[in-house]
Amino acid sequence: MINQPVRQRALRGLRPARPTPRVANSIEHQATLAWRLTPRDKWIIRMLHEHRVLTASQITLCAFPSFRSGRQRLRELFQWSVLDRFQPSIVLGTAPMHYVLGPAGAAVLAGEEGLDVKDLGYRRDRAMGIAHNLRLAHTVGVNEWFTTLIAHAHGHPEETVGAWWSETRCAKHFGDLVRPDAYGRWQHSGREFEFFLEFDLATEAQARVAAKLHGYAQLAAATGITTPVLVWLPTARRETATRRLLTRTWRDLDEPHRVPIATAAADLLNPDVPEPSPAEPVWLLLAASTTRAASTRRGLHELPDAWPHLPPPTVSPEPTTNSVSSPAMLPPPAPMPPKAHAPRHTSARNQGPEVTPE
Repeated sequence: MINQPVRQRALRGLRPARPTPRVANSIEHQATLAWRLTPRDKWIIRMLHEHRVLTASQITLCAFPSFRSGRQRLRELFQWSVLDRFQPSIVLGTAPMHYVLGPAGAAVLAGEEGLDVKDLGYRRDRAMGIAHNLRLAHTVGVNEWFTTLIAHAHGHPEETVGAWWSETRCAKHFGDLVRPDAYGRWQHSGREFEFFLEFDLATEAQARVAAKLHGYAQLAAATGITTPVLVWLPTARRETATRRLLTRTWRDLDEPHRVPIATAAADLLNPDVPEPSPAEPVWLLLAASTTRAASTRRGLHELPDAWPHLPPPTVSPEPTTNSVSSPAMLPPPAPMPPKAHAPRHTSARNQGPEVTPE
């Protein structure tokens, strides 16, 4: 009838029903997932537990050969309640789908660790709450920084991301003195160095970024470990202004050499590269001298050469002991996906956004 037109989705057959949270945690559903989930799926589960939210393009860039195959698999994981998702509203264009851990995924992770879901501190409303969090853009930006680095490593066998800790994990380990946005390790030709990341979206005062150096100095003094701080900024203009404040604060430290610093700006990345990454030669040292070497932009793997006094990374500290009432702190997941599922590097950005289902 003309007043009741047939919808296109009615011609596609019935879409499989998404299980309720109760069904998703049932023995029957978990038994079904036991043969459906691949090592790559379980890697995605652990990454979402650690980093809270990843976009469809970020996941497919790291772990799938194409955006089409990644989108199809993510849709299946959503239908099985392994993942949940939401799509923010933006002024122009269409935002990618944002994925968080779902109830079935939390149950799978808890089962692998021999825990109850409640021991993970997982609650579905809390997981989805990041959709309204005022720091969503910042969290997604930090995750974009590392996922593009992981994608870069896929195309360069001599390079790899050795560690990637979330802001939450960093707060648990270093929060008494400083709260970095992330902690990471970058390996090039067998040589590895560790760093803290300060990710700036121009949403906080530049003086606040500079003030954090005192905390990093205190951390270096307390641990006896020198760890570089990488400051990522949105534009070269903001980088210039921030460097002035950083230099002033850095020179006032008791032992400036214990807090090596390098800065970079996102708009310095090569726009002709299919997937630009922080591995490119965009890093500028913060140094007391004004020599040509100090004013030369470097690649990420070249930074250790500028700081010959850096010790090799220490063994990662064990997760802190938790009381019965506090969530368990699981070991950090491996940043690189399982080798059997390492993607052939293709751009997910050029495949178009994942549209909202009807």
